[in-house]
Amino acid sequence: MTCHYARRYARLVTMSSKAETLADVTASDAALRRFLHGLPGVDAVGLEARAGALGTRSIKTTAKVYALDLAISMIDLTTLEGADTPGKVRALCAKGRNPDPTDRSTPRVAAICVYSDLVAVAKEALAGSGIAVASVATAFPAGRAARSVKLADVAEAVAAGADEVDMVIDRGAFLAGRYLSVYEEIVAVRAACGDAHLKVILENGELATYDNIRRASWLAMLAGADFIKTSTGKVGVNATPANTLLMLQAVRDFRAATGRQIGVKPAGGIRTAKDALKFLVLVNETAGPDWLSPEWFRFGASSLLNDLLMQRQKLGTGRYSGPDYVTVD
Repeated sequence: MTCHYARRYARLVTMSSKAETLADVTASDAALRRFLHGLPGVDAVGLEARAGALGTRSIKTTAKVYALDLAISMIDLTTLEGADTPGKVRALCAKGRNPDPTDRSTPRVAAICVYSDLVAVAKEALAGSGIAVASVATAFPAGRAARSVKLADVAEAVAAGADEVDMVIDRGAFLAGRYLSVYEEIVAVRAACGDAHLKVILENGELATYDNIRRASWLAMLAGADFIKTSTGKVGVNATPANTLLMLQAVRDFRAATGRQIGVKPAGGIRTAKDALKFLVLVNETAGPDWLSPEWFRFGASSLLNDLLMQRQKLGTGRYSGPDYVTVD
């Protein structure tokens, strides 16, 4: 599989420079369309079968302890509700810093993800912890706003101290085939982020086909995304093993073609430790162990942490804790 894609993208890595390659592909709407529609088509049946087969892999007890801790360390602990308050964000930050007060060996989460107006609250609560503050932006979750408004949203988040920005693409423009417009908007957001990392949310549930997910993944990576993210968590279909597997293939192939490594963040609907471990198997077997770290793989989640903590305690004590063992988010 890898060799097949390496041949398909060989022309990208044989050109005189990567900068020239990207400039050539994105020089015009026609060039970008030609490239994206020239990507290998997705075998939907094969993709789903592969994702299903990998989901049956079991992780033995010794490896499971490591996997649970790794999954905890990869969580972007998230609250994105209209009723969010500074108090709720501070409580979430405290939980992210110290997920299990009875066991100080429990790893902290990777980031706390909030709306831009609560970034300053999270930043203060996480001072000195090493946990990143992520902010959704660009008129999340629909992305229906003028570009100037979206860029102002990003600027506000960065000015408040956001270490990471999770933007949403303009799905309407993408589905209408206005690829260069989507590309240029991501480029503009990337510039507005400054030193902050950029995660680009594709909203797979609205892209309709696996071919569109592959095209959107490459479009985002060409435009400068540091991560590609499955979804906002606000639509009917969010992260699935199949669409995440497809994105992992995309980042693997993008690195083979350009030498640049991009992260992946599935978000929405991942609630149990069992689910999380299945996704880690997908990462290891598709992109490879280079992606098995919080630097390159994240879970966008709110309730997942609780189940990981309970499963972790079960492995340590042989029994499940009572209902008051973990805090309710």
